[in-house]
Amino acid sequence: NLVPYPRMHFLLSSLSPLYTPSDIKLQPRRLDQIFTDVFSRTHQLLKVDPRQSMYLACGLLVRGDAQISDINRNINRIRPELRIIHWNQEGFKVGLCSVPPVGQPYSLLCLSNNTCFRHTCSALHDRFLKLYKRKAHLHHYTQYMDVDRFEMASSSIQDLVKEYCTLEQATPPSHLERMIPIL
Repeated sequence: NLVPYPRMHFLLSSLSPLYTPSDIKLQPRRLDQIFTDVFSRTHQLLKVDPRQSMYLACGLLVRGDAQISDINRNINRIRPELRIIHWNQEGFKVGLCSVPPVGQPYSLLCLSNNTCFRHTCSALHDRFLKLYKRKAHLHHYTQYMDVDRFEMASSSIQDLVKEYCTLEQATPPSHLERMIPIL
């Protein structure tokens, strides 16, 4: 499951290769490079850097003629470079589709639950507060809803940011021994 807590259901998506059908001269990328790309800041579909934050879970959807051994090798190669929450170290889910994308041998879609989303929530909340303090556009909404809903939404976003911050700073308990899966 990519959503460990019901309130933390915001997924970060990245895609490699990013191209349009008119990019006919785009060189095919190797599977190793595609895996590196989806975890880099440049291929995120949101303006964040996921490597600076904690991964809660990660789903990888591979299209093309990829072997499961190559996918496992790449996951094992990239895992030490990522900060993964202590209670979900094996938190990768993989989906395979043998149909390659048009003009490319492979593509990879990464859907991850990452604490870097707190930066986006904080920025959104700050912009909301600026408008709310000026009562900008408020009259459009007060015809249909109570003003208290805005304050409830504001506190809900603040609570969500605090929960992401708590997980970002989480450390594994020292008294529990982690079981290692047999592969």
